[in-house]
Amino acid sequence: MTGRILVIEDDQEMCNMLSVGLGRRGYTVTTFTSGKEGLAAAYSQRTDVVLADIHLPDTNGLEICSSIATNTPDIPVIIMTAFGSMDTAIAAIRAGAYDFVTKPLDLDILALSLDRAVRYRNLKETIKELRDTVQRPFSFDKLIGESPTMLELFSKLSRIADSEASLLITGESGSGKELTARAVHLHSRRKHQALTTINCAAMPSQLLESELFGHRKGAFTDAKDHRKGLFLEADGGTLFLDEVGEIPLELQPKLLRALEERVVRPVGGTTERAFDVRIISATNRDLESAVEDGLFREDLYYRLNVINIEMPPLRSRGSDILLLAEKFMEHFSSRQNKAITGFSDTTAEKLLEYSWPGNVRELRNAIEHAVALTHFEKIVPKDLPEKIRLFRNNYILLGAEDPMELISMEEMERRYIMHVLKRTDGNRTLTARILQVDRKTLYRKLQSYDKQ
Repeated sequence: MTGRILVIEDDQEMCNMLSVGLGRRGYTVTTFTSGKEGLAAAYSQRTDVVLADIHLPDTNGLEICSSIATNTPDIPVIIMTAFGSMDTAIAAIRAGAYDFVTKPLDLDILALSLDRAVRYRNLKETIKELRDTVQRPFSFDKLIGESPTMLELFSKLSRIADSEASLLITGESGSGKELTARAVHLHSRRKHQALTTINCAAMPSQLLESELFGHRKGAFTDAKDHRKGLFLEADGGTLFLDEVGEIPLELQPKLLRALEERVVRPVGGTTERAFDVRIISATNRDLESAVEDGLFREDLYYRLNVINIEMPPLRSRGSDILLLAEKFMEHFSSRQNKAITGFSDTTAEKLLEYSWPGNVRELRNAIEHAVALTHFEKIVPKDLPEKIRLFRNNYILLGAEDPMELISMEEMERRYIMHVLKRTDGNRTLTARILQVDRKTLYRKLQSYDKQ
């Protein structure tokens, strides 16, 4: 952890010791032996944490706490004193102190307190920035975000929106693939025509074929009337094939031919009809792996994947989590007629720490849940769903105290590969990219693990 620490301490030797000791831990330290000069500096220069002695010749730490809490409440103050009594601690907290440490100082314990205080300061700053921009976030239609990955995504979407090339949107479930498809359509030259959507995973093969290509009356038992099919219904507009990776293998050749020839023949029909649509597809499956496994045609994959848009998972979007949470909070509090002003600092930390396997969809549901439950002006941790409230990051163990618990390099590699594979929801192409190995190497290792 790094940060700018402003020390107010009348003992020059103590100032020197803190400057050296905290400097070695990565902090930038400025010291003052005068309370009034130190307080003035806290207001005039960038400061992350004030570390103040409670007894000073021209003022005291409690007055410094009170002044900063009134004028710049986002700057945490840690009080130092040689008189570690409960009364002193209570007085410091009442004056607005963030924490309380006693002399003689243990630099390791002090560093832990400073780490927490710097994180608190950074979080408060992030929340302030988000509140300043929540009414005017960077966006592309209904997609919003200001993280570098989303700004890059918006730039790419604006460049390809008017293209006629087929677009494949990939990403985890809930990451906004359908919203992206709609945004691209609404920014294209086809925006005045329909965006027609079909979920390819929601119906059996025969029904899916009929939905896509149409059928003639009597083509099968329930075909009581002619049906045009979605390719013809979407003529002039955009056809969005959601969950395209679930299209049955036996139907894929007919889809490929339709895309190549731009004509369709209805089920039971003898004539073909031309269509003019832009194809946008989406999947949360690893289609490259499906091609390798013989579950998806390679030629169809390349026909659909002329342009690829990979939706970033929410956990990689940083402060976008709070930006989206603020928007959802405003939406649901308005619908439920609740005067909610935001999130407590601890709640914001919980939202940032959680891994969001369900991505934006899960965040939306979590905020709706919290707005429904809260009794306060701000959403507090107990308002969040239990799995978010109780979430703890898991880390891979790199060592152990007991030599009998130590593992081989081969086993460590296996555990890490399986960890990355789990975090990518089984996406082997993404896993290989993260591990910086080619897919064949990854497949070979996974096959060897299956045999163990």
